[in-house]
Amino acid sequence: MICQTYHVPVMLAEAVDGLSIRPEGVYVDVTLGGGGHSREILRRLAGGGRLFGFDQDADAEANAPADANFTFVRGNFRFLRNWMRYYGIEAVDGILADLGVSSHHFDDESRGFSFRFDAPLDMRMNQRGGRTAADVVNTATDSQLMDILRLYGEVRQPQRAVRAIMRARETRAIETTGQLADAVGGDKKELARVFQALRIEVNGEMRALEQMLAAARDLLAPGGRLSVLTYHSLEDRLVKNIIKSGNTRGEVAQDIYGNIKSPLRAIGKAAVPTDSEQQANPRSRSAKLRIAEKI
Repeated sequence: MICQTYHVPVMLAEAVDGLSIRPEGVYVDVTLGGGGHSREILRRLAGGGRLFGFDQDADAEANAPADANFTFVRGNFRFLRNWMRYYGIEAVDGILADLGVSSHHFDDESRGFSFRFDAPLDMRMNQRGGRTAADVVNTATDSQLMDILRLYGEVRQPQRAVRAIMRARETRAIETTGQLADAVGGDKKELARVFQALRIEVNGEMRALEQMLAAARDLLAPGGRLSVLTYHSLEDRLVKNIIKSGNTRGEVAQDIYGNIKSPLRAIGKAAVPTDSEQQANPRSRSAKLRIAEKI
């Protein structure tokens, strides 16, 4: 059964338009989620077209479109290259990524992504294994926690937050979102940064994104398009780098004439949701859409 409220697709038309879809082409939605972007891609494909949809969350599989042109891949998009090899796909015509966290994850209090609910401190997108946020909070050293909050949450006062966590866990293990929120305190924006940092650490999001972008760069056929929605500066920096320089580090190579060498070229500038979309879907406010084409 399709969950209609799993996630409202952000910049639906703009993101799919950016792929410049060929009806007979091969496409990948590396973030199936609620399936909104995938359904729009499928609507534009003809009988010979193919779409692969990735998601590591078992809950998302219920949203997989029942379409002969669609193949669901239950896996992390970091394995994009491996899965395409498995299906015998050497090149694709377009890749779409709607990064960040779906509304479903924030709204399902049992998943522990939000401090709006008092729930087990989990935050795993793939609940089949791996460390939880509680594991990280209760076992990481103070210097490790400092790095996590500074690098992944850009927390303004990481020392204060880390000291508060270390003090709280001396008394008892921090096992719920409520206990973590009580320990850290502060305003909601700062607390949101702490939760973001832990979520990124638990799910290895930055490394997974680096791997996916490198695979996308190599898998795209000449003229193929990459359409990516980002929601915070860490994601956006990696996407800008891969487009500008061909690598996520942003290390630019030049030819003998001083021209930057990159296998991708930007299509237009970064786009943001319209005012009306931001009003209708407040979670879209931080979104940026970047589109690139394989040269």
